[in-house]
Amino acid sequence: MLEDELLACVLGGVYTDVGKTMIELRRQTVVRDTRSAFQNGMGHRFVAAVERLSGRSVLTFMSEHHVGPDIEIELFMPTPKARPGRVPRRCPCL
Repeated sequence: MLEDELLACVLGGVYTDVGKTMIELRRQTVVRDTRSAFQNGMGHRFVAAVERLSGRSVLTFMSEHHVGPDIEIELFMPTPKARPGRVPRRCPCL
């Protein structure tokens, strides 16, 4: 069970006016590829912010978005809370 070992951020309205126009023109693949490239490039910044705010290292970060409806989800799995004998690991995306 994950208990407090998962942080999920659900975002709406993530597409720009250009992205929305591309979706209207049935170019969803271009929009998805561009959004994925952005998320992959920014992942280390998102992880750093979560680590700074939570005080815990992040084991992994996952991001996925949907064209209709305009929704994105960011998942962060922080290191488990300190327990005797457990060594925390860091996210390989860093």
